Parts: sequence; C-alpha cells; structure tokens
Amino acid sequence: MNIDLLLEPFQRFGVNLGLDRIVKLLANLGNPHHQVPVIHVAGTNGKGSVCAYLSSVLTEAGYRTGRYTSPHLVDWTERICLNEQAIALDTLYELLLKVKAAISPDEESPTQFEVITAAAWLYFAQAKVDVAVVEVGLGGRLDATNVCSQPLVTIITSISREHWQQLGSTVAEIAGEKAGILKPGCPAVVGILPPDAEKVVRSRTLELQCPYIVPQPARQISPGWAEYQTIENEKIIKYPLPLEGQIQLANSSLALATLEILQQKNWQISEEAIINGIAKTKWLGRMQWTTWRNHKLLIDGAHNPAAAQALREYVDTLDIPKVNWVMGMLSTKEHADIFQALLRPKDSLYLTLVPDHSSADTSELAKLAQNICPQLSYCQTYPDLLSALETAFSATDNLVILCGSLYLIGHFFATANTTTLPTP
Repeated sequence: MNIDLLLEPFQRFGVNLGLDRIVKLLANLGNPHHQVPVIHVAGTNGKGSVCAYLSSVLTEAGYRTGRYTSPHLVDWTERICLNEQAIALDTLYELLLKVKAAISPDEESPTQFEVITAAAWLYFAQAKVDVAVVEVGLGGRLDATNVCSQPLVTIITSISREHWQQLGSTVAEIAGEKAGILKPGCPAVVGILPPDAEKVVRSRTLELQCPYIVPQPARQISPGWAEYQTIENEKIIKYPLPLEGQIQLANSSLALATLEILQQKNWQISEEAIINGIAKTKWLGRMQWTTWRNHKLLIDGAHNPAAAQALREYVDTLDIPKVNWVMGMLSTKEHADIFQALLRPKDSLYLTLVPDHSSADTSELAKLAQNICPQLSYCQTYPDLLSALETAFSATDNLVILCGSLYLIGHFFATANTTTLPTP
C-alpha cells in the first residue's frame, strides 16, 4: 500500500489552478462535498493553526469533526483527520483507488492535490462528519477545496506576498484570489490585513452581503495563557495557549470568533470545551521545541517573509544573543526577505538542501545571506541536513533553530528521533 506510488502519476501535472477537473471528478464520485458542512480557511500564514484550534475544540465539544490540511510533514495520512486522528493508511489507499477509478480517461487528468482533495471529501461524507475544517491549498478562488457553495463560515487569516507566480504580483491581487472563497451571505472572519488587501476583501464581502468580522487578537495575560473578549456580549474567556509565538494570539482569536458564530447558530460549544480544546491543540513543525541527540532544538517552517518575521519576534522574546540557523529553502521562495527577517549580527548560518524538492542553490543562498548580513559569525553550506545539524551543535552553545521550509521540517521528522519539549 504505497500512497506515493499511487499518487506519483498525477505529480507531473504540478500546480494547475482551476475548478473544472475537481468538479467533474467529484460529480463522478456522487458529489460527496455536498454532504459535508464546512468551515473554509484561507490565508498566507496561520491557516494550519486556526484549523488545528477549530478541529480540537469541535472534537472536544462532541462533534464528529473532519480536518483537511496541507502539506503533510512526513506522511500523506496527516492531511485527512477525523476527531484529531489521522486517517488509517489502508483506508486512504482504498479511497484513492476509488478516486482513481472515477477519473474519466477522455478528460484532462486531475492534479495530485485534486486527487487527495477528492479523497478527503469522500472520507468526510462516508464518515458522516458534523463539520469539516478545510484548509485552502493555494490561493482560494481556483483552489480544489473551493467547491462548497454554502460554508458555515469562511476565514481569511492573513495576506502577504507569497506564491505570487500563481496568484499575482501585488498584495491586492493575492487578496482577490483569497477572497474567492467568500460566498453569498456566509460570515467571513478575517485577520488584520494590509490596507490594500483589506480593501479588496471588504469590498468583496459587501458585494456578497457577508457579515464581516475582524476579531481583535487575544491578549497574553501570563506565559502560556491568553484572554479573548467575545464579540457578541464582550465576555472574557481565559485559556491556555499551547502553540508558541505572538502570532498565536491573532490565530486563536480567529478560531474563537468562528466558534462564536457557530454558537449563534445553536451549535453546542461550551466554554469548557473551548478551553480544553485549545489546550489540547497540536500543530507540529511550527515554533516547536524538540530534542535531537540530547540537544534542545527549535523548529519552524518560516517559509515566507511573514512567517520568518513571526519566528524572529518569538526568538527575540527568549533574550538569546546569538542563533545558529540551520536552513534550507525552496527555489521559489523570497530568500532575501526571509534572511532580512531572521538574520542578526554574530548569528551563524548552516545552509543545506531540501531533499526531493526544488531546493534553492545553497551557494547562492550563502552569497545572498552574507550580502544581507555581513556581520554573520559563520556562513557555510552542507550537502545534507545531518551534517548541518551536527556542525551547528558542535560549533557553539548558541540556540540552534531549524527552519526555512516545511518540507525540510518533514524530512527532519522522518529521519530523526525526536522528543517534543515544553517551552523553556
């Protein structure tokens, strides 16, 4: 039961945005997406953690909850969850065989993402979920997840310049693509956006007569604890916040505002379920403490400038003077902006390749990094992640941070024996 082998034939179709193929494929499968109540989540950063909070709380509240996210870190089964449990490997394999059998030979072939997305819709319909929390793969308007005509709530977490090759070169153009998930009359919960993006999204909500909700970020009240003021009755909810970084104050408030809307629709979600559900939330590979060979290590995707900025802000709260950065990045990313956000004088940089993906040239990255931060203590390239980590840990007592690509984080998890740590 090799999922990679089964999906491999569809990989050559790459990123090919559009809804025609997925709509035809789902029709051949009996339109399973029509049977699934959906919370639809788009945004540049924060989508995954918002989905994780919602899935955890709704499961805690007793609802049969599906969750669909991407990419996976180690295994395809991570993408499709029911009540916080990843789909069984044999179940996913059987679903993919059904999807493959439903592809018309005389039609244009679906992409790999469309095939796995169809499998998710099929799984959620067969499992008779009460709700599925569905993360957009890329953009929104033409994304394979954008086939539900009446979501319960749509969420746009954040908008910055990423995937501009597919979505448009300006923040306003990218906002137009993400606003494509909005549906007539459906409540839109929106993060704090850049003015150009906010203008586009707000204009679209007016056209579609969507209630437009912009919750204020929660407030940190002590380490690991936050409070959120409800929109409707200005009640204060205090809750533990297990995910690291200031950005989680904003992300958790988006989830809480969404839950508030569901409560107004008579969903039974108690304050206890909210507090316990958020406390149990896990989202691997994002500002996560772990150990590698008895060394403490911080890992984070930080695969675009906004995510890199969020990571740097978190590191600054730790009051650590110098950092050893172990990094690999995809060739398509904004390398200069990511380095600009992360690197500081006297930091050290250990650059490596992202295996099995379109990795950026490490020599070029090294030149760029030294131009951006000439006061780096050290900057060197390594042929693989293992040698980069070994050198980073043996060189100094600095904090070591692994980041730059979620695929690199996935490779780390797949090849390293790690232990999750609490925050220091």
